[in-house]
Amino acid sequence: MPESLANKTVFSLSEIAEKIKQTFQYQYPSAFWIKAEMNKLNYYGKSGHCYPDLLEKRDGRLVAQIRALIWKEDYERINEQFLRVLKAPLKDGINILFSAKITFDKVYGLSLRILDIDPSWSLGELEREKMAAITRLRETGLFYRNKSLSLPLLPQRIAVISVETSKGYADFLTMLRDNPWGYRFFHWLFPSLLQGDKVAESIMIQLNLIARVKDHFDLVAIIRGGGGDVGLSGYNHFELAKAIACFPLPVMTGIGHATNETVAEMVAYKNGITPTELAGFLIQKFHDFSVPVNEARKTITGTALRLLTKEKQATGLLSSDLIKFTGALLQEQQFEVVSMAGSIKSHSGFYLKNGRENVARTVSGLQKEIRNLVFIDNTEITRTFSHLQHAVQEILAWCEKSVTLAEKQISLLDPGNVLARGYSITLKKGKVLRNCDELLPGDLLTTLLQEGAVESRVTALRPELKNNQDHE
Repeated sequence: MPESLANKTVFSLSEIAEKIKQTFQYQYPSAFWIKAEMNKLNYYGKSGHCYPDLLEKRDGRLVAQIRALIWKEDYERINEQFLRVLKAPLKDGINILFSAKITFDKVYGLSLRILDIDPSWSLGELEREKMAAITRLRETGLFYRNKSLSLPLLPQRIAVISVETSKGYADFLTMLRDNPWGYRFFHWLFPSLLQGDKVAESIMIQLNLIARVKDHFDLVAIIRGGGGDVGLSGYNHFELAKAIACFPLPVMTGIGHATNETVAEMVAYKNGITPTELAGFLIQKFHDFSVPVNEARKTITGTALRLLTKEKQATGLLSSDLIKFTGALLQEQQFEVVSMAGSIKSHSGFYLKNGRENVARTVSGLQKEIRNLVFIDNTEITRTFSHLQHAVQEILAWCEKSVTLAEKQISLLDPGNVLARGYSITLKKGKVLRNCDELLPGDLLTTLLQEGAVESRVTALRPELKNNQDHE
């Protein structure tokens, strides 16, 4: 009940919330059919309840948003219907047509309690999304891009996108490994989610990884298997289909269903209904190559054997003819050799006799020539010796005159002869004095004469006498 405070009627928050709840129950007693985008399912596994986020957008702008709830029993029933009709569970990011009652809780506020969801309407929405993706791929010229790539003659190196525990993956590897012809394949697993809301994002991540090492592979195989038609809506995702269409290597799919072909399968280079069918396709490529090779091997072997047999026979005949021919030729050549030996013997005696005579005549001529040369050389040597003897005598006479002249010049320069002409030699400390600059007053001098020597002491220096003499 409201109370009066300061002449004001005051209600509690719970009373106002109860009034709002009663108003909603009175105004909206029945359920409504509503269409909206379920942005997040918000499923809680512990309780089994869901608390979806519902919203509406116009031209990319959010115009309405409200919280909803789905109780556990309603969710299990609705999800079963989705699996039966859509072949996929209830999930995030889909448009739904749902029946709901407007509820108001005094604690949690306004919400829509979802009682039922029409899977057929959502199926139509998913189909529209699928067709929109196909249209965009065709308009951008990407739909057949991956199909236009060239598959190697022997596609042997396979990048596999799958789950390691998948039965389809195991079947795929078993068929490749145990093929009866012993063809060898290399494969490398790139683990990915293959069902659920994250399937498109997970596969695109692995495609990006493979693109970095694309030179190590011939093709990509997306292998699921074992899931039937359940959870295929992710394979209609435009971005995933675009990534497959634009991939630089041929992409093959084997996701294990026979109906309702997805967009990803449509744009792939090759789509196998099952992983084993895809493995069979790869084995058949090897077989298609090996069969003509084996046929050619058989043809070449048979032809070679026939040619060898024919050539062997022809060789036998040639060998027989050759033996006969060589025997006759050898006998003929033996006669020729004997005849030539006799001819050589008779001619060699004649040639030896002529050779001896020619050698004797040559030796005699050489001896006469040598004697003539020796005589000429002896005459020349005698003449040269006479010339040399005369030249030596002339050189000796010239040298004797030169020596006599030198002796006279040396005699004139002898100190004794110089002193005899009235000159003297002055010494200081035993050395010849040439310049007064070498003297100091008081120095002791020795003067050599022709007969004897005089010692004197310097009392004064008069270098000007030298200068006067130079001027004179």
